[in-house]
Amino acid sequence: MTQADIGLIGLAVMGQNLVLNMNDHGYTVAVFNRTTSKVDDFLAGPAKGTQVIGCHDIKEFIQKLKRPRRVMLMVKAGAAVDQFIEHIVPLLDKGDIIIDGGNSHYPDTIRRCQELKAKGIYFIGTGISGGEEGARHGPSIMPGGHPEAWPHVKPIFQAIAAKVKSGEPCCDWVGDEGAGHYVKMVHNGIEYGDIQLICEAYSLMQRVLGLSADEIADIFADWNKRELDSYLIEITSHIFRTQDKDGKLLLDKILDVAGQKGTGKWTAINSVEMGIPVTLIGEAVFARCLSALKEERVAASEVLKGPDVQFTGDKKQFIEDIFHALYASKIISYAQGYMLMREASKTYNWHLNYGGIALMWRGGCIIQSVFLGKIKEAYDKNSDLTNLLVDSFFHNEVDKSQAGWRNVVAVAAQQGISVPCFSIALSFYDGYRCARLPANLLQAIRDYFGAHTYERIDEPRGQFFHTNWTGTGGKVSASSYSI
Repeated sequence: MTQADIGLIGLAVMGQNLVLNMNDHGYTVAVFNRTTSKVDDFLAGPAKGTQVIGCHDIKEFIQKLKRPRRVMLMVKAGAAVDQFIEHIVPLLDKGDIIIDGGNSHYPDTIRRCQELKAKGIYFIGTGISGGEEGARHGPSIMPGGHPEAWPHVKPIFQAIAAKVKSGEPCCDWVGDEGAGHYVKMVHNGIEYGDIQLICEAYSLMQRVLGLSADEIADIFADWNKRELDSYLIEITSHIFRTQDKDGKLLLDKILDVAGQKGTGKWTAINSVEMGIPVTLIGEAVFARCLSALKEERVAASEVLKGPDVQFTGDKKQFIEDIFHALYASKIISYAQGYMLMREASKTYNWHLNYGGIALMWRGGCIIQSVFLGKIKEAYDKNSDLTNLLVDSFFHNEVDKSQAGWRNVVAVAAQQGISVPCFSIALSFYDGYRCARLPANLLQAIRDYFGAHTYERIDEPRGQFFHTNWTGTGGKVSASSYSI
């Protein structure tokens, strides 16, 4: 009886494409789907002529697998993952491996790791990025979980992953328990930011400069040959050349209401919980939320008026300024994302490899770009780097972009055009480089009304003081002081 190297449950497009990718690389894959007709359709269609083994029963599926059994779930995140785990665990032996390849929330992955380890089953939660095309021809894969399982999965994952020019696979072990899904969550949050920054650049080109779709397409195509060389910039240039059936620009017919599946929200929420100011991703999420208020915005546009100012500057120079605003803001977004991962690594004791993560994102994934190579270089040079902004390459790049970046934010404000991510990125940069913020007043106000205490610049850190500001209050202060 032919036995499979790995089994995959869930034959939606991503699952099917991963199976075909594994087959292309010489691995025999057993497949199962809750709606078993999908198994037959797959074998008669895309998988026809392959070594894929179709199964109509979960027991048969498990029996087809070599030991240690490797079962990959490509099902909807949440309850469906837990349900399938519950179904297959009684059929597995100690040392067998379950892999969750969906967009699961990392706390669920932590929980599943702990529950399955108690039963002797290894678990890997792996982020997979690159969409349908990436799954078929080489995605970015971010595995985490039980490290004991990695040697049994590594050859398959690294074979099917995207490769950078040097031949290195965009896949390596991320860390224990929920680390893989956490890094994928941050990846998706950064993706939110990248897309919003591109949209703000488009808005300025269209509304301030009045550029045509072809002109904007040419600009993005040119930018894709420079420091902004990336998948998202490339496809944006294509979008501006895509016509509808009537020959008119398709983009102009798309409703300005953005969707979201939740990973960007998770990143923003987690940044607040961790106390890390991942402000750009937060604004990118809020920009999508604002877009959803379409009817309210249309009504408000009839009532709320902005400035009536005509742009009189140099168009060519302003386009270059937008380039610098996008480039500098992108650096801020990644710096913030890495700040968040660093805090999570400390909190969960994950020992994340930051340069390795940049390599995993270099190819196959949605945020793939030449830019990520510079991040890998920065962390290879200094694995203890506190922030990308203090790396010599990145602080020099931001410094070169500052004038144009500031001009873009100023012109947008003068013209009454919303650029939340350009603006918040600049605000963060100015706050981060400020040795003394007005938080001293903030803390004085908190102590005044709530006796929340404060620290002093002339006393060691960790000593707390309270002032009776009115002369009528007591000497009792609040017992907690959280930074």
